[in-house]
Amino acid sequence: MVERLTTARREIPDATTWVDVDATRLMKARDALRTARPDAGIGVLALLARITVAGLAAYPALNSSVDLDAGEIVQHGSINLGFAAQSPRGLVVPVVRDAGSMTTTELASALRELTDRAREGRLAPAELTGGTFTLNNYGVFGVDGSTPIINHPEAAMLGVGRVVDKPWVHKGRLKVRKVTQLSLSFDHRVCDGGTAGGFLRHVADCVERPAALLADL
Repeated sequence: MVERLTTARREIPDATTWVDVDATRLMKARDALRTARPDAGIGVLALLARITVAGLAAYPALNSSVDLDAGEIVQHGSINLGFAAQSPRGLVVPVVRDAGSMTTTELASALRELTDRAREGRLAPAELTGGTFTLNNYGVFGVDGSTPIINHPEAAMLGVGRVVDKPWVHKGRLKVRKVTQLSLSFDHRVCDGGTAGGFLRHVADCVERPAALLADL
């Protein structure tokens, strides 16, 4: 990780964009899924992973890498979703391979298994390489926002802050809603702000209206 982060800071001209979102419906969807499928163990991270995969399908430019030797941008066919996890050795990024072909239940199972293996220090080197995009839920540390450093050689990372009660204008009225902040760090060589903003807005819209994901399933 030290080598990857150092290389990322040295080589990647990164930029960060962010947005606050109303996650009330996302939390209700999580609760409904827990009631309907208690065996599936679908939590917030699995739902965020599902939304991220949908966003990358809509904006595939962010599922890519820059090949300096060849002087080209390589767009990956599969989505290998990395996610930040803590281990006895510190921060690691296990990779869910071919996440784009998984159901939400399958994603939840893969995330849970890799998280457990990370906590136990049992991840194999192959499980920590080959990622094409990283999801970083730093909200578990009780913080609202961050400017994530891209996990080289990937082109982007999505960060998610804690979900907290905040005053929010909903349907023209001030209410208390579940609010979180999404941050996207991206390689400016791969795309411009329009693409990055489009991806982040797509993710934000799915967080605010998770039922919209059904339109593309």
